[in-house]
Amino acid sequence: MVLADTLFPSLVSGRSRGIPASAACGSEPGATQPSPMNIEPLLIVELALLGACTGFLAGLLGIGGGMLMVPFVTFILASKGYPEEYTVKMAVATSLTTICFTSLSSVRAHHRRGAVLWPIVRLLTPGILLGSLVGAQVAVALPGKTLSILFAFFVAFSATQMFLDRKPKPSRTLPGRLGTFSMGGVIGMVSSLVGAGGAFISVPFMTWCNVKIHHAVGTSAALGFPIALAGTLGYIWAGQGLPQMPPGSIGYLYLPGLLIISLVSICTAPLGARTAHRMDIRPLKKVFAAVLYLLAAYFLLR
Repeated sequence: MVLADTLFPSLVSGRSRGIPASAACGSEPGATQPSPMNIEPLLIVELALLGACTGFLAGLLGIGGGMLMVPFVTFILASKGYPEEYTVKMAVATSLTTICFTSLSSVRAHHRRGAVLWPIVRLLTPGILLGSLVGAQVAVALPGKTLSILFAFFVAFSATQMFLDRKPKPSRTLPGRLGTFSMGGVIGMVSSLVGAGGAFISVPFMTWCNVKIHHAVGTSAALGFPIALAGTLGYIWAGQGLPQMPPGSIGYLYLPGLLIISLVSICTAPLGARTAHRMDIRPLKKVFAAVLYLLAAYFLLR
């Protein structure tokens, strides 16, 4: 946990004081449950910085922020001593829910520039809703370590896609209704498994079908909302009644992280969207892809 200790010093303060995990979870008899919002000021700053980065990247690259959010929210919860079986699933659920807010903020900025292709959104959304609900149930049924491995491979795959930047054949177009419904189901299921907004599949899919990159990014931002909404409902329903959940949790959703990250990311997502329309983002994608490889390796080694 060297990376987490370096980036999030307040999270390990409890460990340095020798606080056991059982105390953190409030499992001792007569233990007083802390308030859901009773968190350290430095932790608030760290969550706010995470929200600023994920919101900006959501607008700039259309990635939804889950590739950064899930690892670091996992670090936060694990360092608090919560059961390992829950931490990754809670990070995924919290990541999905924040995408509900970053998507709305980002898509408004893209829509103003005419970058959202709403006919494509309408075609893909039914499959996305179904796939997201199913994917959430599959995720909670998997062991936490298995979900961690899946997330690491997802991050590595996304990084590879950014590096390759393949160009489509000029003759390719979007498939028919059945094809787009099926593709929507794949996007929704995989996204809810890993807590992402689906851009890692939807943007390459649309550009492969000769949708211009800025239109693909803007349309992907609009698709993030149905993915996040359906996935969030699935994780909340599946996590009801579980023991030793962190205070402030609703099912697998961690409310303190959601509120802080969302409030900040809403402000930075439009800035990322404006930046995307003013610059060539391809070189930046390669740099970000290298960071994703490091995150994937760390998640596997952890």
